[in-house]
Amino acid sequence: MKGTDMKGVDPKSTDSGSPDSRRTGAETAPAVRRAAVTSRGLTARLMRKPTAVASAGYLLLVLLATLLADWIAPYGPDEQDLTAALQPPSAAHWLGTGELGRDVLSRLMHGGQVTLLGVLITLAVYLTLGVPTGMLAGYRGGWFDRLVLKTADLVSAVPVIIVLLVVLSVFTGNESAAMAANGLLGAPLLARVVRSATLGVKEELYIRAAVANGIRDRVIIRRHVLPRVSGVVLVQASVYGAYAVLLETGLGFLGLGTTQASWGSMIAEASKNIGTDPWLLVPSGFMIISFILALGLLSDALRDTLAERYAPPADKPPSRRRAARQNLLAAPRTSLTTPAEPAPDALLSVRGLTVALPVDGAPTDVIRDVSFDLRAGEVLGIVGETGCGKTVTATSLLGMLPPGGEITSGTIRFEDEDLAHADAASLHRIRGRRIGWISQDPISSLDPSFTAGAQVAEAVRVHTGCTRKEARQRALELFELVRLPDPARVAASYPHQLSGGMAQRVGIAAALAGDPVLVIADEPTTALDVTVQAEILDLLRELRKSGTAVILITHDWGVLADLCDRAVVMYAGEVVEEAEVTALVTAPAHPYTAGLLSSDPHHAVPGEPLPAVEGAVPPPSQWPVGCHFQNRCPRVTEECREKPVVISQLAALERSARCIRPAELIGEAAHD
Repeated sequence: MKGTDMKGVDPKSTDSGSPDSRRTGAETAPAVRRAAVTSRGLTARLMRKPTAVASAGYLLLVLLATLLADWIAPYGPDEQDLTAALQPPSAAHWLGTGELGRDVLSRLMHGGQVTLLGVLITLAVYLTLGVPTGMLAGYRGGWFDRLVLKTADLVSAVPVIIVLLVVLSVFTGNESAAMAANGLLGAPLLARVVRSATLGVKEELYIRAAVANGIRDRVIIRRHVLPRVSGVVLVQASVYGAYAVLLETGLGFLGLGTTQASWGSMIAEASKNIGTDPWLLVPSGFMIISFILALGLLSDALRDTLAERYAPPADKPPSRRRAARQNLLAAPRTSLTTPAEPAPDALLSVRGLTVALPVDGAPTDVIRDVSFDLRAGEVLGIVGETGCGKTVTATSLLGMLPPGGEITSGTIRFEDEDLAHADAASLHRIRGRRIGWISQDPISSLDPSFTAGAQVAEAVRVHTGCTRKEARQRALELFELVRLPDPARVAASYPHQLSGGMAQRVGIAAALAGDPVLVIADEPTTALDVTVQAEILDLLRELRKSGTAVILITHDWGVLADLCDRAVVMYAGEVVEEAEVTALVTAPAHPYTAGLLSSDPHHAVPGEPLPAVEGAVPPPSQWPVGCHFQNRCPRVTEECREKPVVISQLAALERSARCIRPAELIGEAAHD
């Protein structure tokens, strides 16, 4: 554990970090089975999307009608009946006839063979050249990457239609050559898009692990990179396929393509007779438009379905009943005691909060049975090591859980409303207006495309509905409130022009734009020097004086002792102790709290190891059945391992602890 200076008490820090979780062979087998089920369920998930089913059905119908045209079409593509020229739909000709009496329906079916063959040729060249080139450029980089980018820039400047006219002049009437050239011209542009997607995937930790394990680059690209960029490829293919349909239609319209029946030649025929027979444009126009629309809808559905293999969709989280059942099967536990009644003057009251996130595809509790109260104007600190559930607890208050996350049980009472069961509209009204959020990474929380003043003014307008001029003035007032020097200059500055402390002040100003009654500060002093830390803490202290309640998430016991009225200590997803800060620091009632406080580098003996809590926080999938701290606790007994330990109120004290022997620790502290 790393030491951090404290103000008013001994220096402590609780951020020991947690190592990567390791799976045993027994744990890996279920994961492999789940992956196999996920792969087999790809078609099933796609079929659950009505738009995908309708689009796929329509495209399949068009494809079958085109391929079987020689057998099912009522007439040949060039079969003429001059006595029935330009006739409207009838029993003999369902879609009418053309200028030479040729059946429109039959020509659509036969013409689709020419048009779709051209599209197939274009996409084959486009994908065969563009996808591997883009992945290789993004993954390898270097001279090949620069060559791909320069080629894409060069091709972008080339007029496609002129190149196709040259090709058709060399290969007279050979539309297939023109469509192949079209695919060749588009491939560098696809490569540039795929390259950008590959760059993002390349930075994933599992890619680095594969390289470290000696896996060959071509295997990594094929098995790890290609599935992740497939969504981008599908979208680009559908767009370019639609473009190929329009291009083939345009060539046929201009009479530059094949002399056979095609959708393009039918458009050309309809345009010549639009004055005498407007209907003739409807069948061919509808076919082209509907085909392009269905192609785009199907590709979007495929992209979304493929994305679900890597992360559950945010708009369709697992049901609470199923999540609870799977959690019970995964980790047997006894029922918890009923939490104490909320304080009558509580602004925020959390009771029995349990949140599940997807772990290896299955909902898994990451925080469990969290309860605490917060009064108006009070500062409540939440402290614990990385991986204890502090940020998940805070984000659940605003309904900002990661995709697939959900509150499986408990309540979050805020101003007589239960946020745990609130709908999206209710949460939207709460965010910013009643509850503000201060991020731990101020630069990342600001859009680099806009000035600091514009972003804060936008928040003001959203929350107050004032005019642009009033919002700009209010933004300057907020900058003065958070003690920014020269507010006008800061308002005109972009995020990259601000220091870390200035950016954090801008973030605080944005959090105050809606005049909230509660502000959640997620490690607001992280990565700031001690002088700036003190200034940020002064701002939070002034918020408390103005009557604004604050929830402060921190690893720093010095910050906790300096600013907070009460503190909640979390370990492995549970609240292990809650008390007034002075009582917590002077007489901890839980071994974990005592271990954190004793890890003071200033008390270390020269030549001996630094004091620390041995071990690391277990991941949610490895939480023990009994006390979560049992494997690191120096006071553990068999009773601690038998069943979950419930949190209990300590008699005659306004504090609680999740320990079966809290009085021993308090008594020892009193004798020290």
